[in-house]
Amino acid sequence: MIPRELEPESMETAEDVEQYDAMDHSEVNNRFVADFLAAHGPCRGGEILDVGTGTALIPITLARADSYARVVGFDLAPAMIERAEQNVANAGLADRIRCIQADAKSVGAALDGIPFEAIVSNSIIHHIADPRPVLASMVDRISPGGTLMVRDLARPDTEAEVDALVERYAAGESPQARALFHASLRAALTLDEIQAIVAETGLPASCVQRTSDRHWTLIWRRPA
Repeated sequence: MIPRELEPESMETAEDVEQYDAMDHSEVNNRFVADFLAAHGPCRGGEILDVGTGTALIPITLARADSYARVVGFDLAPAMIERAEQNVANAGLADRIRCIQADAKSVGAALDGIPFEAIVSNSIIHHIADPRPVLASMVDRISPGGTLMVRDLARPDTEAEVDALVERYAAGESPQARALFHASLRAALTLDEIQAIVAETGLPASCVQRTSDRHWTLIWRRPA
């Protein structure tokens, strides 16, 4: 088993953000949104929080898929939020998506304990050394009947598997993008590791499942 090697918590430079935003995330984002709506059902008009929103591609995809979706995009990096706001404006969705620069480790403090219809997060956990308080804070902010959906990469067992995944899914990307994907796979948690962490928050470990050759997904509904 290869050891976990953390990435930086956020992308700080405009060049990093440009590189990230230029990558083709459409297939992953479309699947994420489809899986969320299948678990949650139609949006109800309450706010949905996207933790680690990056350049707001998932909020935009969700808002286009469901006209009742209202989303708060939440990210640590000011450069990400700046690009996110540009993307939202260019999509004509500024009336339903707002972006906030804040730390995922302080979800409750940054948003004054506001409950959300749902909380989603894609590929933020592998940036965080100890995701327990982040996940616990997300759970606390879900309204009755609301949904928590968190998806991230799953760390492979061997370097050969890392290299194979990079070749399979990033062969057409730039060398910088390939290196970023490689580092993200090395920084990710294994399925066993994230299930143990989720169990410590009081949720069933079984709410986390392997959902692709490179992802795990946590889906939990708060009882109404």
